[in-house]
Amino acid sequence: MEKRDEDLKKAQMLDARARNISHNVRCTECGSQSIEDSQADVAILLRQLIRDEIGAGKTDKEIYSKLEDEFGETVLYAPKFDMQTAALWLTPVLIAGGTAAGLVYSKHRQRTNVHIMALDLIRGVSLTPKERVTILDGLIPPPPPPQGVASRLRRWLNR
Repeated sequence: MEKRDEDLKKAQMLDARARNISHNVRCTECGSQSIEDSQADVAILLRQLIRDEIGAGKTDKEIYSKLEDEFGETVLYAPKFDMQTAALWLTPVLIAGGTAAGLVYSKHRQRTNVHIMALDLIRGVSLTPKERVTILDGLIPPPPPPQGVASRLRRWLNR
C-alpha cells in the first residue's frame, strides 16, 4: 500500500512537471494557445514527447532546448534575450525613457524663464519679486479655456 502511494505521488509530480512545461510551449498549429490548452494533433504529439523526455530523466532545460532545436525559438513563449530580440525587449523601455525625458524637459522649460535671466544680465541687478511677477504675467500666455461639456454649455448660454 505504501509503495502504491509513493508511485502515485511520483506519477502526479511527473504529470505536474509535464503540464508546467506544456504551458510554456506554444502550439505550432494554433499559434495562440499553449500545447496544454490545444487539442491539435501536433499539440497532443508534443505533450507525449514531453512526457517521454521526462520519463527518460531529462531536465526541463534539456527539454526546452530540444523543442527549440526542432521547432525554432518561436515555439517557446519566453524568447531568449539576444541581438535578434533586443528591439522587442528594449522598445518599451526606450519609449518610456523618451517620454519621461520629454516631460522633464518641458517642465524645466516652463520654470526657466530666459527673458528674466536676460533682463537680470542687462540691468546687472536681479529683479525684485514684484518685477518678476509683473514680467511673468506679461510673458506667460493665459491658459486655454476648458474644453469640457459644461464650459461649452456656459459659453453657448452667454451668447
